[in-house]
Amino acid sequence: MTSDSPPAAPPGEGAGFEDVEAQKEVAELEGHNVAAEAAGTRRELRPLWRWVVFGVGLALSLFHLYTGYFGTLPGLQQRSFHLALGLGMVFLLYPHTPQETPRQRMYGLALTAGGIGTVVYTIVEGIAEWYVLAPAIAVLVLVQAARYVPVRPLGIPLADVVLALLGAGSGLYLFVFYEDVVSVQGIIDPAQVAVGTVGILLVLVAAQRTLGPALVVLSGLMVAYAFYGPWLPGFLHHSGYSIDRIVVELFVGTEGVFGTPLGISSTFIFLFLIFAAMLTRTGMERFFTDLALGLTGGATGGTAKVGIVTSAFSGTITGSSVANTVSNGAFTIPMMKRSGYPANYAGAVEAASSTGGQIAPPIMGAAAFIMIEFTGIPYLQILQAAIIPAVLFFVAQFVVVHYDAKRLGVRGMPRGVLPNVRLLMATRGYLLVPVAGLFALLSMGYSPIFSAMGAIGLTVAVNLVTQLVLAALRRWRGMEDRLTLWSLLDGLVDAARVALPIIVACAAAGMIAGVITLTGLGQKLSDGLVGVAESVLAPALQTATFDLMDPNTVLLLCTLVLTMLACLILGIGVPTTANYVITATLAAPAIMAILQPEAGEYTVAVLLMAHMFVYYFGVMADITPPVCLAAYAATGVSGGNPIRTGGHAVRIAVSGFLVPYMFVFSPQLLLQDVTWLSGLGVVATALLGVWLVGIAVVGFVRTGLHWSLRLVVGVAGLAMVNAGWESDLAGLLVAAAVVGWQYRSGRGSGSGSREVPAVV
Repeated sequence: MTSDSPPAAPPGEGAGFEDVEAQKEVAELEGHNVAAEAAGTRRELRPLWRWVVFGVGLALSLFHLYTGYFGTLPGLQQRSFHLALGLGMVFLLYPHTPQETPRQRMYGLALTAGGIGTVVYTIVEGIAEWYVLAPAIAVLVLVQAARYVPVRPLGIPLADVVLALLGAGSGLYLFVFYEDVVSVQGIIDPAQVAVGTVGILLVLVAAQRTLGPALVVLSGLMVAYAFYGPWLPGFLHHSGYSIDRIVVELFVGTEGVFGTPLGISSTFIFLFLIFAAMLTRTGMERFFTDLALGLTGGATGGTAKVGIVTSAFSGTITGSSVANTVSNGAFTIPMMKRSGYPANYAGAVEAASSTGGQIAPPIMGAAAFIMIEFTGIPYLQILQAAIIPAVLFFVAQFVVVHYDAKRLGVRGMPRGVLPNVRLLMATRGYLLVPVAGLFALLSMGYSPIFSAMGAIGLTVAVNLVTQLVLAALRRWRGMEDRLTLWSLLDGLVDAARVALPIIVACAAAGMIAGVITLTGLGQKLSDGLVGVAESVLAPALQTATFDLMDPNTVLLLCTLVLTMLACLILGIGVPTTANYVITATLAAPAIMAILQPEAGEYTVAVLLMAHMFVYYFGVMADITPPVCLAAYAATGVSGGNPIRTGGHAVRIAVSGFLVPYMFVFSPQLLLQDVTWLSGLGVVATALLGVWLVGIAVVGFVRTGLHWSLRLVVGVAGLAMVNAGWESDLAGLLVAAAVVGWQYRSGRGSGSGSREVPAVV
């Protein structure tokens, strides 16, 4: 069926809901919990280990509350305690990866052989001392013992218990002996090197268990690069460093494992995770779900729109696309399928909207907090810059889903079973007070740490006051989400659980960043990126456009394309946090050098454009085939095909791939260099632009659009997203003509084609 084919069925045929079934689905969706245990963790822990995990998690959260209130400790101490308890929990909660298929077993044997070969090589060549070899062999043996030795005290392999103790011990060593470590910094101390060897290897093992092999392989290659530099050709060549020096640089100090990413994780990120956990315990998630149902459930394609709004709200709390997809998708995807959406499309809606949660203020993904340290820009300015792109992202999703629903003939849910928005706001609107308080504190210039602490306190206070008021009115028994002492403690432990993959990702990313800094690789690759763009891509593009484009614009565009590809390729297996750290170190400087070629300190606008660009495409990697993590998570619920689901997700989230280019060329979209009047104009035209781009992607308004008209509408939309009254006017005139013709020609013809358009 072509894009301009007539509808195949009357609107809504076969797509309605029975009221009883709809009521059941609404109840299920309202009752779900985003804060469920992370996938891949041990589910059936014996009471002893449950209490151990509870105690360690509670200690970790209380430590961050204490340092958040009384002031953070010196950098190495704060971060080492954070990593110590994090590693201890990882090895108790995350088992080794099962090797069920021949390919998995071959991969495991290859890793084991590689580890043994490395140890043998260092012994034969005499390039490592006993205080490196002994800890390395011990960790290698324990990792294999956890897989093959059937000694499991109370259900957990003994080797994993030892690994947990070693992980905690390696971090606590630096915490306890902080003064001694600092006093001999730069000097090779055998005890510190031994501890560092254990710590580095356990970070890699923990990354394998929580995040998969990609980050482990990349981190391992970077460590090897630091040693083998003298034997490498070309720009990869460097003088090389001894194993002792590498270990000290990466673990005993604040330039490697305990670098900026872990520093942000041990301060800002963890406190915001506690805030999110408290919000969940006070009923915020249920409130958001009801609000999404009430606002969009009855509209055309309502089930998909509920999925978008719910995931956007939840994503601001969880900051994880995969966790959000699994949690919300368990309820929204089956609901979408029953309303008439195919499995691949239903999974794509959830994956795309869940991914968008990482770019939605006020609680964005962990990498957004790291951006504070990398750029020196206050968090409030980063949030302000993120608002319009996030709005454009979700508006474009709504447009695509809306017109797809019209083609499919998917109607909304019965209004009678949906929550009343006015009543909801009147009875539970107080739950928004902590979020409003967070914005207020940030707007008043307070630090993210102080703002997060204030928001946590406000969350608890609002809930307690509400309980007292309801108790006085004798209605407290109907309050579903009362914040008791136990739920408060459980929320603190849950925050620690959610933080574990972030802690490990930040530690491994810090290791990569440390090697890049140590070897000077960052500047070399940044220069190489610009060189490829300047010597290869730019001349080809200028020839193709008949030299109509400004050379500097061509160079910038080519550099942006290469940076985008680097972010998406890294995202094949590297989580968003590590992806941002790497690309912010390697690629962002290249973009900034083109945006501001003159010497001097970079402006805020330039910093935001470059860093938001790499951050966005790090996020988009979660839905980009072939390895689209959020799409794979969605197919676990939908039963669809991961690649097709990822393709539909890219199509639904098309604005996420366009808007980054637009705000680099039009910084007004980041609220830079704008007045209130010009800012409103830019927002209005950008919204119209993404609406037109969405129509072009779907190829349907009231009837099908021919491919040539879709192309015209898409170009008009891009022209309106780009700042400038000339392009806005041209886009508006074209759009008015095409859309007006559509409504006139489609009058009385209805809608409801049963086919979801092919991936564009």
